[in-house]
Amino acid sequence: MNEENRPFSKPVDAEGAKANFDVNQQRLHSEGVSGLWRQVSNLLILVGVIAVIIILSRVL
Repeated sequence: MNEENRPFSKPVDAEGAKANFDVNQQRLHSEGVSGLWRQVSNLLILVGVIAVIIILSRVL
């Protein structure tokens, strides 16, 4: 299907897509895949914050 026939679509910028892919690939190599440990630590932080809020609400 020609892109001229699609009224609301914009033409794909090949250079922009390649640059976006390169940035995402570089970030993946530098940071790594967010794994189970990151999710567990985020969950523990959330539980800790909720516990502090509950404790403070009972004390005050």
